[in-house]
Amino acid sequence: MTSRTGIGYDSHRFVPGGPIRLGGVDIPSDVRLTGHSDADAICHALTDAILGAAGLGDIGSMFPDTDAANKGRDSIDMLVRAMNRVQAERGLSLVQADITVIAQRPKIGPHREAIRQRLAESLGVAAADISVKGKTNEGMGWIGREEGLACIAVATLAPRTP
Repeated sequence: MTSRTGIGYDSHRFVPGGPIRLGGVDIPSDVRLTGHSDADAICHALTDAILGAAGLGDIGSMFPDTDAANKGRDSIDMLVRAMNRVQAERGLSLVQADITVIAQRPKIGPHREAIRQRLAESLGVAAADISVKGKTNEGMGWIGREEGLACIAVATLAPRTP
């Protein structure tokens, strides 16, 4: 088997009261993301990318928002559980991930290394295997009006080596 690539997307609205959690890192802010779990859009998009690359569905099928056990759930935990499932069921490991956060705020640059480190540690890869970028929406649309943010992730998986 050769490598496999998956793409994930997630978005969440802002509500009053920070911090914003992205990639398992709490970023100081007067707003936070809202959702059924902890609303970590980076982890959600990356989880979808990993599950998609393995052909194992998506985050909603593995962690449905109709299950009370997922209310407020730590998205790093969901990400790790998804990666463990991919390794156990498909024999695949993460080779690299490329993540783009689309937001007017927060600025991603000052938090990039902490996010890369947290994700790498959680997934058992080197921080050099995780890319995190921030882009604005140039003031356009719901993202430009600072109503929330979106995230796109691409993950490449390959067979585990013994």
